[in-house]
Amino acid sequence: MLMIGFVVHFWFVPHISVSKNEIAAANVARMEASVASKSVKKAKPSVGSIVKALKATKAKQMEYLTLFAMIFGVLFLAYSFLKREES
Repeated sequence: MLMIGFVVHFWFVPHISVSKNEIAAANVARMEASVASKSVKKAKPSVGSIVKALKATKAKQMEYLTLFAMIFGVLFLAYSFLKREES
C-alpha cells in the first residue's frame, strides 16, 4: 500500500512544466488579444481565476488522497507485524 501510495502520488501530482494544453491556451489568448486590438468588442468575463482555483483544488485533493493512501499503507504494514494468538 505504501508503494502504491507513492506511485499514485508521483503519477497524479502535476509536474512543474508547461503542458500542450497550456501552450495552446496561451496561443489562443494571444490570437484573441490580437483580434480584439483590431476591432472593439465587449470584454468577456475572465474565467482564468476560476480555472486556476479548480486546478489548485484538484492538486490539493490529490495531495490529500495520496497522503491518505500512504498512511493506510503504513498502518497495514504495522498491523502485519502485530503478534496474534494462534488457536
